[in-house]
Amino acid sequence: MQRLVSKEIAGIHHVTAIAGDPQQNINFYAGILGLRLVKLTVNYDDPGTYHLYYGDTNGHPGSIMTFFPWPGGEKGQHGTGQLTTTSFSVPENSLEYWMLRFNEHKIAFEGPTTRFDRRIISLHDYDGLRLELVEDGTDRRKPWEEGPVTPEKAIRGFYGVTLSEEGYERTAWLLKDILGFKPTKQENNRFRYEARESEAGGIVDVLCTPDSPHGYVSVGTVHHVAWRTPNDQQQKEWRQNIVDIGLDVTPVIDRKYFHSIYFREPGGVLFEIATDPPGFTVDQPLAELGTRLVLPTWLEPLRKELERALPPVHLPKKSFSK
Repeated sequence: MQRLVSKEIAGIHHVTAIAGDPQQNINFYAGILGLRLVKLTVNYDDPGTYHLYYGDTNGHPGSIMTFFPWPGGEKGQHGTGQLTTTSFSVPENSLEYWMLRFNEHKIAFEGPTTRFDRRIISLHDYDGLRLELVEDGTDRRKPWEEGPVTPEKAIRGFYGVTLSEEGYERTAWLLKDILGFKPTKQENNRFRYEARESEAGGIVDVLCTPDSPHGYVSVGTVHHVAWRTPNDQQQKEWRQNIVDIGLDVTPVIDRKYFHSIYFREPGGVLFEIATDPPGFTVDQPLAELGTRLVLPTWLEPLRKELERALPPVHLPKKSFSK
């Protein structure tokens, strides 16, 4: 069966992972990587847990890294059926800056190495989540300019993600024939796909690792990856297409900042298709994003109770010292 939706997937919308301590997470992603904390809210399905969103100035789709912090939670296991590496795009000739920065903050890293003609450094966050910085001189997106990283070297958004799979063909079929990604490159057991409609943040590498253990989602692992769709109508078409190919998919869920549907691809990775609008300024002015705890209207009556239950955090200032 072929894709029946009238518009292609426009790349990565966001990646959501599980963290441990929320303050350490803020310190790493806002303080070291220099992303903007664009929203401090709670997990709508578990309001006693924060939901932290990081991104560029506006939190544009394609820049959004989000976390559910589980303080004291057990460590997860990287493996098959999982998104195992999240890659961020940085400007060409910027890795030397980042290596110095990581050394200053005692963050271990590997590289630089080269993959598909791009220079890369690999690292882990404080919880063990696997990350990469990839030099991409073609990425014209603008970064958050008021954080601790000089704008000329700052993260632009996602470069891509790596899915680890026991097999490869069924996931490849879904990406290519249903979601509309095009196969572009192969290097040993790594197969690259690119979103046709994406100028940046549209790369998916499928890593075939049949001898690896199956992944277990908990602290230090990715929960799901979301793909972009421009509006509610396109999302409805995607949902019907996914039903038609025999996969279980959720109803449309209102996440306030976007609308979502969820399903598992054949290899087991949890996929989401999320709308670009309405965005993060629906409940805060642009200048105030990430400066206080924001709750949906149905949780506002529980604000005092939730504020007592949630661990206190120190939020980043608008500008760090360079």
